[in-house]
Amino acid sequence: MSDLFGADSTAFANIFTYLGLPLSRDLNEDVDAVVMGIPYDLATTGRSGARFGPNGIRQASSQLRWEEQRWPWGFTIRDHLNIIDYGDIVYEEGDSEKMLAQVSQEANRIFSAGKKLLTFGGDHFLTLPLLRAAYQAHGEVALIHFDAHTDTEESDAKYNHGSMFYTAAKEGIYDPGHSVQVGIRTEYDVDNHNLQVLDARWCNNHSPDEIIHQIKQRVGDKPVYLSFDIDCLDPAFAPGTGTPVIGGLSTSTALQILHGLSGLNIVAADVMEVAPAYDHADITSLAGATLALDILHLLASVERA
Repeated sequence: MSDLFGADSTAFANIFTYLGLPLSRDLNEDVDAVVMGIPYDLATTGRSGARFGPNGIRQASSQLRWEEQRWPWGFTIRDHLNIIDYGDIVYEEGDSEKMLAQVSQEANRIFSAGKKLLTFGGDHFLTLPLLRAAYQAHGEVALIHFDAHTDTEESDAKYNHGSMFYTAAKEGIYDPGHSVQVGIRTEYDVDNHNLQVLDARWCNNHSPDEIIHQIKQRVGDKPVYLSFDIDCLDPAFAPGTGTPVIGGLSTSTALQILHGLSGLNIVAADVMEVAPAYDHADITSLAGATLALDILHLLASVERA
């Protein structure tokens, strides 16, 4: 079986899994982390197409397979983190209820085995069942949420990618007092909002180091769920998404922020809302694949500590 960044890897051959990782659902004791896809977008309120996000991210990851020691981390990830690609969650087409049940079952299985989980979406609603599973395994978590939207709309709709953090807060899954949203630049109820917001204008006028300081100060030592909606990035850097909003973060800023979060106890993460049909030259898919790789390095940095 090939190594994580094996010598036989190329940018155009045998692109079946993320980074050429082993395709497996064997959660044996040697496995530290799992990447998993959920090709679902029936909760989207804008342009559909994020169901193709997991495949787009995997395909674009072929461009990242050649660099054995990723800059600027200074270590080889496979020396500290054994990762498998779990493949995609399969559900009956159009059946959101079965999708929820399947996601919960597989995520609970992964967390129960003591593994870290990185999920590729799919629309952002998927973070809700993933958060529920993380809560079962780790208790109340802190949320670090990168997005153009707060996704805290008060809604009783069962499937809505704009209200899952409202629902999750009601269920007590995450602690708003230790949670932060980064890159926000759309309407939300400022007077009734318990999460710290580092909006896009503030972020674009401050250094990554200042942003990192705010995030770490807010989160503290709680277990962390990190959720990255690709539309946190400006459409110049991520056109391939369902609800693009101009004025967002650059990929450089986002990567620098992620680099600075080393040391936090991140138990799970996701990269959501990549919609390749609206992409150009795989810009968005490559951004998603690269952000995901740096998130895996964050997980590895905890293992190295």
